[in-house]
Amino acid sequence: MNINKVSFVGLGVMGYPMAGFLKKNNFNVTVYNRTQSKAEQWSKEYGDGYAITPAKAVIDSEAIFICVGRDEDLKEVMDGSEGILSNTKEGAIIVDHTTASADIAREYSRKCQDLNKFFLDAPISGGQAGAENGQLSIMVGGEKEAFEKVRPILLSYGKAIELIGPSGSGQLTKMINQICIAGLVQGLSEAMAFGEKAKLDMEKVLSVISKGAAQSWQMENRYRTMLDGKF
Repeated sequence: MNINKVSFVGLGVMGYPMAGFLKKNNFNVTVYNRTQSKAEQWSKEYGDGYAITPAKAVIDSEAIFICVGRDEDLKEVMDGSEGILSNTKEGAIIVDHTTASADIAREYSRKCQDLNKFFLDAPISGGQAGAENGQLSIMVGGEKEAFEKVRPILLSYGKAIELIGPSGSGQLTKMINQICIAGLVQGLSEAMAFGEKAKLDMEKVLSVISKGAAQSWQMENRYRTMLDGKF
């Protein structure tokens, strides 16, 4: 049976447009955000409802999508009497887009299994622009059965979606992604420092080399802010 009723928890710079794409793709969406005014703003913009607690947001949902800051924020929305874990129905699928630890992903996967629910760790890559354009890469860890059920939903804002392996695999893949990015940013920073020391016009330099073999997502999307000293 196709899933229609979903929840989205966490309306930051990534989550806000991601939840919007769910609505645009005709899912019945209820949102929750720690700062209620952001949830109210989303509701006015997209026309679907919001809840004042995680529990009320997820109580009837078949799939729940989370996009918060880190492990501690995930625990805040998952645990306790008003948390997601104890208020979702049996068979519900919880999809966590937070960049968190593999350990916490495995922990919640075990807890969900005990409750006849599913937990997928599904961190995302693509930045704010990727979220706003529905062009995110999504790396997933968890049960194949649950993944196949939510994959059509993830296509609302994902361009590349891959089940990597068991619980925790998504977060481990995101770590690899971040290691790769760190090397690219370091190289770009050193190149810019070299060019500025040589008194070159770095706007022109980066404009031309970004069209050649040195091109990267980081260069294309970050060099202008880096030139302004915003790293």
